[in-house]
Amino acid sequence: MTIKLKTWVGLGLGTLALGTGLSACGEGGEGGEASEQGSYASASGEMGEGEGGEAGEGEGGEAGHSVDALPLPSRLAFMAGHVEAGLALYRAGEAEMAAKHLLHPVSETHAGEREGLDALGFDASLFEEVSKALDEGRAASEIEPQLAAAQANLAMLAKKAGGDPAEIIRFLMDTIVEEYQIAITDGAVTDPGEYQDAWGFAVVARDRAELFDEKPEGIDAALDSLIALWPEDAPLPPADPAPIGQVMAQTSQVVLVLPAAE
Repeated sequence: MTIKLKTWVGLGLGTLALGTGLSACGEGGEGGEASEQGSYASASGEMGEGEGGEAGEGEGGEAGHSVDALPLPSRLAFMAGHVEAGLALYRAGEAEMAAKHLLHPVSETHAGEREGLDALGFDASLFEEVSKALDEGRAASEIEPQLAAAQANLAMLAKKAGGDPAEIIRFLMDTIVEEYQIAITDGAVTDPGEYQDAWGFAVVARDRAELFDEKPEGIDAALDSLIALWPEDAPLPPADPAPIGQVMAQTSQVVLVLPAAE
C-alpha cells in the first residue's frame, strides 16, 4: 500500500464533510504538493508497507519508514510523538502498551532517530530510567519526576533544533494520516500501536505550534479539535474510533491555517 498523503492535505480535505468515507482514497493524483516537503517523500511515502513494523516493537507500518532521512527537527518530532504516546499510556496504567513507544529514545534499533541530538543536550539517562522502571513493573506515579524531566528534555531539544514550525507540522499531519489509515480497518482499531502513534504526533504538533514567532490564527483550535478525535488524556483504543475521513479532514484543517509554503 502506497499512501499519497501530501495529495490529500494539499487538496484541502477540510472543505469536505467530516466523517465522509475517505478511507478508500489511496490514490489521488499528484497535484498540490508543497515543494519543500520533497525531502519527506522517501521518509513517509511507504510507511504502510509490510506487516510487523519495527524490529522489537510489533507495530505495523514503519518497516519502510526511513526516519534517518528526515531533517533533524522533523526526526526529533517523530521520536517525540512516540514518547508522548508512551508516557501517556504509562500514566494511564498501560505499561505493556507504553513500552514499545518508549524504545525510541533508548534502543539501538532507533539510533538513527537520535543522531545529532546529543550535541543539543539529549539526556539518554532520563529515558533509560523510565525504561528501567517499566521493566521493573513500577507505577508511573512512582517516577513522575523522571517522566516530567524526560518531557522537559524533549521540549528543550525542540527549541534548540529549530526548523520551520509550519514545515514540521505539515510533516506531522502527513504522518498522522499514514499511521491512522494503517490503524483502522472497517471502523475498528486493528493496529493499536499506529493509532497511538498518530495521537502522539498530534500532541507534538500542538507543542510545535508554540514555536512560531507569530502563531497563525486558528492553529490552536484546529489542533485541539484534531486531538479530541482520540480519547482524552491517553490514546487507549476505543470501540468506536473516529472515522479515517474525519481525521484526514481535520489534519487538512490544520494545514489550511498554516502559513503558505514558500
